[in-house]
Amino acid sequence: MQSPIRRHVGQVFVPVSDMERSARWYADVLGFEAPAASHEGTILDIPVDDGPRLCLDANRPDFTADGPPRFFFWTDDMVATVAHLRRLEVRITSDVEDIGSVFFVQFEDPDGNALMVCQRSA
Repeated sequence: MQSPIRRHVGQVFVPVSDMERSARWYADVLGFEAPAASHEGTILDIPVDDGPRLCLDANRPDFTADGPPRFFFWTDDMVATVAHLRRLEVRITSDVEDIGSVFFVQFEDPDGNALMVCQRSA
């Protein structure tokens, strides 16, 4: 069956409660200079290297952060990644796990959103 909808993710929205705090946190964790939020301070597009865009969204004050990670970031160095997260005192919620094709670690942002970083297995 054909569909007019492309199988390509355009943007991922991460709900946040405090845009300023979240912008600083994501900038520190991902290593970028946080741009000013748009849409009256409720939307912040995070610069990405490729793939889907990533957006902090403070328009949903009633969101809940429960559930599994809804996306993941790539890394080429899991040891350095975990050390970086610990240095920033990020709440890490899993050990590094090896599932064969990737290693991954899970952690949370200040709102409790579940996040994940993966490294391809050699």
